[in-house]
Amino acid sequence: MATILFMPESAYGPTNNCIGVADILRQRGHRVVFAAEASWKGKLTALGFEEDLVDLAPPAEEEQDAGQFWKDFIRDTAPEYRKSTLEQLETVTKPIWDALIDGTKYCEPQLKAIIERVRPDVIVEDNVIAFPALVTAGKPFVRIVSCNPLEVKGDGVAPVFSGLPADDPSQWDAFRAEYDRTHREIWEAFNAWVVEQGAPALPDLEFIHEGDLNLYVYPEILDYTDARPLGPSWHRLDSSVRETDDNFLMPESLAGGEGSLVYFSLGSLGSADVELMQRVIDLLGTTPHRYIVSKGPLHEEIKLADNMWGAEIVPQTKILPLVDLVITHGGNNTTTEALHFGKPMILLPLFWDQYDNAQRVHELGYGVRLSTYSFADEELTGAVERLLGDADLRARLAAAGEEIRRRDGLRKAADLIEGAAAPA
Repeated sequence: MATILFMPESAYGPTNNCIGVADILRQRGHRVVFAAEASWKGKLTALGFEEDLVDLAPPAEEEQDAGQFWKDFIRDTAPEYRKSTLEQLETVTKPIWDALIDGTKYCEPQLKAIIERVRPDVIVEDNVIAFPALVTAGKPFVRIVSCNPLEVKGDGVAPVFSGLPADDPSQWDAFRAEYDRTHREIWEAFNAWVVEQGAPALPDLEFIHEGDLNLYVYPEILDYTDARPLGPSWHRLDSSVRETDDNFLMPESLAGGEGSLVYFSLGSLGSADVELMQRVIDLLGTTPHRYIVSKGPLHEEIKLADNMWGAEIVPQTKILPLVDLVITHGGNNTTTEALHFGKPMILLPLFWDQYDNAQRVHELGYGVRLSTYSFADEELTGAVERLLGDADLRARLAAAGEEIRRRDGLRKAADLIEGAAAPA
């Protein structure tokens, strides 16, 4: 059996994606080790994995919640999310890259030591940034893209992070030019450091290498396959839905009630914007439906309406099959999981990949993208009623979900990683 080292980004989305695939590999008898960020301590061993964790910055004096760094980052930069995606390049996107680069440099010696201890047969990274130790270890390197496939750029698709429409390229060049202006200097410095560590040079304005094997999580019904063909090392996983979530028992306050059942989540990071969460919750409280709310890290500050139940963290993959509609920030995990279970979406993007996912769902007719901070009250409540009442859309999505589940992205990923680990 193989030893497989996973290194996910510290946020819940990529980590949960890796957990789903890793659990299949563990069940098949492989040794699975997580070189996750230190705030995940104990959470991965509880699922049967080994932990050999890294710090991305000097350790905090007090123990932190999982992914706490990014929760704090989102809280501190929340005012910037009211800006356009073009303006966010300088005030949100670049600072995220700066923070990621600092973490990469800080943990490089730790990663080298982990690889020496673990002696993996294959290394799997689900992140957006290069860690040179992972590609200089002399082992097969697997890259997972679980944000959205626009990370893999192409002339025929909108620029990543832009949220621009696929059928109107009129603003693409201006966005790419601003990305170059705001990111060229930090990319050049990072690329020079990566090469100093003995790794290959990065592609122009890219912050991560391609892998020997490359997996990306996106349903075919949303994909850009025709506009941007990918090489033979790239494999699409239509979904990657973990099977490790706790079971969910419908709360008595919601069971048997009238109206449709709706799930609302802005993700572990977006939910840190309490003002936005509360506005949406107050509006939804005026509708005749029932709601399950993922309240996030600041759950104690959020007041639910009488037609709602929620908690800090909820078992999302067990809840989604039960609901009729999903209201989401457009993070890749929630977007792909909603389609895995055939659910329409209302999307309220905040930053990074969320605009791209929201735009894609909207332009293909599988949901409605709203302006997150400036939507009118009736736009949200109207979208709820319209999507819940669209029987044709719900039937098409239900059929699409059946096909996505049949393709079983978890086991496809496990098969491909096993193949990469096998000796040539």
